[in-house]
Amino acid sequence: MQEFRDRAVRDTYTNVHRVLDMLEGLSLDGILYADGAGLDTTKTCLDGTRIQTLKEIVDWINDPDVNVPRIFWLHGQAGRGKSAIAHTVALQYKNAGGICSCFCFARDRQSERREQKMLSTIVRDLANGDPAFRRAVVRAIQEDNSLKATHDVMQQWEKLLKPLSKVSGGRVGNVVVVIDALDESGSDASRKHILKVLTEAASLPSNFRILLTSRPLADIMRALRDTQLVKVVSLDKVSAERDIHMYVSEQLKDQPDISAAEINQIVCKADGLFEWARLACEWMGSDAAGETVKERFDDLMVPMSREGATLLDEMYVTFLKSAVGNRDKPLARFRSLMRQILYTLEPLPKDALHAMRMHFQQEDDHFNVTLILDHMGPLLSGATDHKIPIQLLHSSFHDFLTDQSRSGDYFVGDSGIQRELALASLCVLYEGLCFNICGLESSFLLNSEVPDLAERIKAKIPSQLSYSCLFWAKHLQATKFDPELAGHVKDILGNKRILFWFEVLSLLGILGNAVSALSSTEIWSQVR
Repeated sequence: MQEFRDRAVRDTYTNVHRVLDMLEGLSLDGILYADGAGLDTTKTCLDGTRIQTLKEIVDWINDPDVNVPRIFWLHGQAGRGKSAIAHTVALQYKNAGGICSCFCFARDRQSERREQKMLSTIVRDLANGDPAFRRAVVRAIQEDNSLKATHDVMQQWEKLLKPLSKVSGGRVGNVVVVIDALDESGSDASRKHILKVLTEAASLPSNFRILLTSRPLADIMRALRDTQLVKVVSLDKVSAERDIHMYVSEQLKDQPDISAAEINQIVCKADGLFEWARLACEWMGSDAAGETVKERFDDLMVPMSREGATLLDEMYVTFLKSAVGNRDKPLARFRSLMRQILYTLEPLPKDALHAMRMHFQQEDDHFNVTLILDHMGPLLSGATDHKIPIQLLHSSFHDFLTDQSRSGDYFVGDSGIQRELALASLCVLYEGLCFNICGLESSFLLNSEVPDLAERIKAKIPSQLSYSCLFWAKHLQATKFDPELAGHVKDILGNKRILFWFEVLSLLGILGNAVSALSSTEIWSQVR
């Protein structure tokens, strides 16, 4: 039993097979994989919270009944804590030695088209956890090598994932797949084939389990609500008052001005929304000049006069009034920076955001981004770190900012931002591209043969340059034809810089993106 708890036997079994796999050439390298879409242990539930919901999911996973639904759909409005539960289940099952894959969608990573890589990523995760699965995947690829790079979700399902369910001789136990925030994959079209696959999940063996979380969007509801193969649970109907009380008490335990009475008021105000409680605790506990924690608490408890405001909206307005205020210049800078963050196609760190906006056309946009970011920690990840990409901590903040009826003075529209991002990207390319950017000693070596290539890329290709190389054409395509922009395009494509651009794409492993970029630019230029 102790060896089982220590996973010594399991790890030895798995590692021996991995050595054999290397000797036999059973490599999974090359199969599409979505980096950064996996388990995040920082997003798990606080110990002792969500006990009832977690127990219900664990009981479903371990249910021996062959007729048990293969899918557990956990849905609810923004802020209910769906993602925390999903990551907790994945972490607990992996720690127990089970075969598990966790795949997360994110609104600010939609440009990566993660929906095209979801199943192939899950397949690689499962194959890495079981030698028999790995052999089955390798056999499928040997029979059809195009499966490595296919974006066809239905082919990934039929030829990669379904065959795994027929494998025998591997490790015993249930196979758990966690898919978090499906609603953040993009438009309805991005989910169409995934939902079709999920409706066919009844064909999977009884030891396969799929935990799915999302908001109850119409297309997801239509596909999953009325089918027997799905167990449907709504977090909107589950009381979270006890768990939020435990969370708030833990977060504010070191604040002498906050007693049990204040904690009860915060819990009552949260009304079941974990995200509201998190924001409230972050805001009250933040280090800000000129206000005590008790004064921040009092501001938080003032009823909002704006009719129809949701609890999260109230929290966002309260926070932004304190962090940004209502003066014209701070408001204009807040809108400008958030517009850039919302419409950048891949999250960028603070320094890269600053470097790009220095090329925006309006002089008023040329300000130090730290003036705003330093005060946005509770709402943005990376706000106080120059190396971490700036991302919204919760999708509800995006919805709030882009709905003028909800955000009022803090509304962030999209007017002119695509042109600004296209212009900035082209200017960054003009200034940053050069011959042999990584200083390679020989052009006769493949990229894979350069031993320290990753370190050279990190040192020589800053985030704003790699972003511009990848996305300048997408931003250009989203604008109307503009002679000024056309001149900048000619500065890149009409001389040797196009070769330097190819080189950077090659170093980044995305040279194939040049084809679509050039094609879309040709179409854009023909408008003239």
